[in-house]
Amino acid sequence: MQKEISIVTGANGHLGNNLLRLLIEKGYSLRGTVRQIEKAKPFSNLDCEWREADLMDKKSMLRAFEGGSTLYAVGAAFRLWAKNPEKEIYQTNVQGTQNLFEAAHEVGIKNIVYVSSIAALDFTSLPAKVENGYNKDRRNCYYNSKNDSDRLALELGKRYGIRTVIVLPSAMIGGFVGKMSYSNELVWQIMNGKIPLDTNFSLNWVDVEDVAKAMLSARERGKDQHRYILANKKHTTIQESVEIASQLFPERKLNIPPKASKTLLKVIASFMEAASWLTGHEPQLQRHYVDMFYGLKQDFDISLSEEHLHFQPTSSREVLQQAMLAMSKRKV
Repeated sequence: MQKEISIVTGANGHLGNNLLRLLIEKGYSLRGTVRQIEKAKPFSNLDCEWREADLMDKKSMLRAFEGGSTLYAVGAAFRLWAKNPEKEIYQTNVQGTQNLFEAAHEVGIKNIVYVSSIAALDFTSLPAKVENGYNKDRRNCYYNSKNDSDRLALELGKRYGIRTVIVLPSAMIGGFVGKMSYSNELVWQIMNGKIPLDTNFSLNWVDVEDVAKAMLSARERGKDQHRYILANKKHTTIQESVEIASQLFPERKLNIPPKASKTLLKVIASFMEAASWLTGHEPQLQRHYVDMFYGLKQDFDISLSEEHLHFQPTSSREVLQQAMLAMSKRKV
């Protein structure tokens, strides 16, 4: 058993929980944090200490981080829509990052592996790579929050002398699934024929367990102040994803969805957005997302991750098949 305490924030989430399980398997002394301690109850069988910590409550993080040496900063507001996106998404991720680094500095944490997102990458030149800088498209609050919190993490790591390594995952699926994530929910829709139209948005599927392994590798061999993309090199289209599902479950007779025009999608999105303000539920499609992602191919240069972290992701086809098979055996 390792003597140092490793801390995982957001340890009840999809990535956080898979990372936690990997670190337990490797014999690390662990502490997981959740926003409300009752959210840790489903994981009481894991060999892990649990504490409550909220990104917007620095005092709670000081208590949760005390005695820690390495911090895996996974917890964040992963929401693509909110009635008050500035407060519910942007401030949580940006001010939350400020609070997290300040608390880590005050308790003496020496290493932070910080989870950002491919949302913080510039897609104007493909394949997207960290050398291109940050995403210049400011139309979405979640994307803005990941761009700005990513930069802030590097700035604060340098200011406080904390070794800071940033990882940028794409659409994580597979592994242990508790509460359904956005990406796993989309897999469920694809395998159950719930995609009526092809939006011409590409996907880049990555195994959450591969991401967790790369995070441990980032702690062990990642370079300070470096950003590492954790994705597959090539995108997968909606039609290709449905085709994989139809081959896996021929009895479901899944239809390949037809491609919709950009104009049609924006009309549909406008109705969905209007309905969301009445219901309070997130719209499945938003007009600015159509502008941002229609025809965009999510291809990545992962050579730095391969070289420094020895990152070798499971192919998109294989991880999608594994995720679908696992999901078919559970009640969703």
